[in-house]
Amino acid sequence: MSQNNATTTVYPARKIITMNPMQPHATHVAVREGRVLAVGALADMQAWGAFTLDERFAGKVLMPGLVEGHCHLKEGSMWDWTYLGWFDRRDPEGQVWSGLRSMDEVVARLAEVAAKMTADGVPDTEPLVAWGFDPIYFGGERMTVRHVDRASATRPIVIGHANGHLMNVNTAMLRIAQITRDNEVEGVVKFPEGTSQGEPTGELQEPAAMFLVLRKIGNAGLLAPMTEAGVRSFAKLACLQGVTTATDLVNKLTPEDCGVLEKTTGDEGFGVRILPAFQAFHGTHGAALGAAHVKSLVPRNTDRLRYGLVKMMLDGSIQGFSARLRWPGHFNGAPNGIWVTAPAQYEADFETYHRAGLTIHTHTNGDEASEVAIDAIGRVLALAPRPDHRHTLQHGQMIDAPLFRRMASLGLCANLFANHIWYWGDQHYEMTMGPDRANRLDACGSALAAGVPLAIHSDAPVTPLGPLFTAWCAVNRITPKGRLLGEAERITVGQALRAITLGAAWTLKLDHEIGSIECGKRADFCVLEDDPLALDPMALKDARVWGTVLSGRVFQAQRGLAQGPAENPTEGSKTA
Repeated sequence: MSQNNATTTVYPARKIITMNPMQPHATHVAVREGRVLAVGALADMQAWGAFTLDERFAGKVLMPGLVEGHCHLKEGSMWDWTYLGWFDRRDPEGQVWSGLRSMDEVVARLAEVAAKMTADGVPDTEPLVAWGFDPIYFGGERMTVRHVDRASATRPIVIGHANGHLMNVNTAMLRIAQITRDNEVEGVVKFPEGTSQGEPTGELQEPAAMFLVLRKIGNAGLLAPMTEAGVRSFAKLACLQGVTTATDLVNKLTPEDCGVLEKTTGDEGFGVRILPAFQAFHGTHGAALGAAHVKSLVPRNTDRLRYGLVKMMLDGSIQGFSARLRWPGHFNGAPNGIWVTAPAQYEADFETYHRAGLTIHTHTNGDEASEVAIDAIGRVLALAPRPDHRHTLQHGQMIDAPLFRRMASLGLCANLFANHIWYWGDQHYEMTMGPDRANRLDACGSALAAGVPLAIHSDAPVTPLGPLFTAWCAVNRITPKGRLLGEAERITVGQALRAITLGAAWTLKLDHEIGSIECGKRADFCVLEDDPLALDPMALKDARVWGTVLSGRVFQAQRGLAQGPAENPTEGSKTA
């Protein structure tokens, strides 16, 4: 019997899904000093001596705290700006913002907000910032200054696309950013013909072009300054969705950013563990300086804040037509996309971060970008072998079986963007990839068949935070139009639950601490009203979350807020 005098709390539950294949289910779990002391039956708890019995979860289902391996803390503060998305979406306070189903509706919402800003006495120099827009739902029509100027010809307007890779601005913002027909930065889109031929359309693709605007206003997009209120809002959303560990998968890690993170996560009432990844692409420091910076922060790690990840980036967005695709290219004939980082530069920088012992997560959307990353990483590993590196390809939406087999041979992990199947699956089938490649979109089945460690993610705020919804996407592979995309690529509910717990934990090198309910691991639980293994797979996204437990501290989700994304599966499912 243990002689430890620390307080032990035992939680009985209707069912405990441990995610430990050697002991998959239990009825009780004992927690001491923020860790799992025992898991099993009541007799197993009694073997450890005296304990306090806490029956608050007696009628509920416990599983490991959910792990979101690719998201952004800006999910908590994007609502400071104006939402322009196609799907209905719920903000952190529970308000549902209706989706906009036409370009005219988008312009009308912008005009309404611009008029209110003027009525409230906000100077015309203050920009109107909006987010969530995606023109792919409007057929072939692209937004230009001709649309945005209708909302305001005087106040600068900046509209971030849902994918985070593109933005649109009006003429006033072009003027402030000094973007003219003479600008040769890649990604500044120009009118091809007519009286405006050669003039900028107001669409800016990828970081180099968007930087021309961001350098002037600095408060738009995923790299806008972090705020304590925004990080706390993110924690509120995480609790609603059963998330106990989450990444911030691109962060400049400035002293100001770190200060906000360290202050906020230092609060005992903060309910989620955060892993911020250093932004190591498009000219952010030299790689050697960047690696030294990240390593200097690691000694400041706590339970709730873990430095040490690096984020690199090769291409752009498939639905934004800025991803790099292999032959036969984009289905609608659009030109190939943009290298956010030149392949040679990517390989050189990757080697620097790899030799520094850091874990690197690389954004690749198109299959050409994934292949370039795999080739480069293979050459780096041949020069500098490193067992158990856990380098991960993020998104990897067009990776096929041969590429997965190569990834397995190199020890690479995959974190696939399964939510795309729902949010853009129809558009990929009809416009970006065509049927064959869309049917292997986010090929979770092929990844597992090849032996690649698998996680799946939301990329919030690109799509709403919600691992159970992401799991539903991977299990069912249904689009809003009712298509089943790639039946053979579906995975089981059990496999999907692993991908949002142990699978994601593996990619973060935290599987020894989180991802399953086992003796010695952190007492991180997702507390559910429903058993996800007993639900019909089509109802998985509707499993109700009561709250979370993080290292033994209990957090109840706010009542009255629905758990899943706000969109109605029948509304907004038709392409305009």
